[in-house]
Amino acid sequence: MIRFVLVALALAAALWLVLRIAREVGEADVDWQGVAFAAGFVALAFYMRHATGMGGLG
Repeated sequence: MIRFVLVALALAAALWLVLRIAREVGEADVDWQGVAFAAGFVALAFYMRHATGMGGLG
């Protein structure tokens, strides 16, 4: 029962955080080209690590 309550509280907190971030982003003037570049760079880094086996922590 305690586990159910903790999971429900965690889900409620996550939902609140997502809604708050969405509201802030909606009001802000965001440079979407910069965001897309950063996301693409991170995705490319993960792909290159997967394809070559180089990089990472271990």
